[in-house]
Amino acid sequence: MILPTAYLPPRSYMEALMSEPATIEQMETFEKQTFRNRTLIRDAKGELVRLTIPVKKVEHKQLTRDIEISYQTRWQHQHWITLVSAYQHTPYFMYFADYLKPFYEREYRWLIDLNDEMNATIVSLLKKERPTLVESQKSKVKSRTEDWSGQIWTDKHPWQTELSVLDTLFDD
Repeated sequence: MILPTAYLPPRSYMEALMSEPATIEQMETFEKQTFRNRTLIRDAKGELVRLTIPVKKVEHKQLTRDIEISYQTRWQHQHWITLVSAYQHTPYFMYFADYLKPFYEREYRWLIDLNDEMNATIVSLLKKERPTLVESQKSKVKSRTEDWSGQIWTDKHPWQTELSVLDTLFDD
């Protein structure tokens, strides 16, 4: 299976990545405004938030492998703060956040390198056995997710397609 690179991709992408041997396409022409450098999450208020990794100016028909990340803005800090705000009250955030935080502290030159390393980490975390929740966490989870459908906050907000796999990771 050949997949494009993706930043904090949706659950469906990760399922495809994990289901059979996959190759990440590096020689394709980079498409702007796609999940290659964007993700969609729902914050604790239920608002949809799109996080975008800024890239250096893309020339016409530039290959995905040649896409450089721009650090003219503090996007890493903003993404991390947004993720903490959205997921800090989910059951498994405190167990897995330390695995993801380094991606927001280190500067990567190439988008594909960041995505590949981050997705490999997420795959390994999805395969880990979940820690046992303490009673206080169980009661919060039950009250918030009695009709859990694979996404957080669905007890308050409608299902949204193509949300980041982080919903699965932190609340599975």
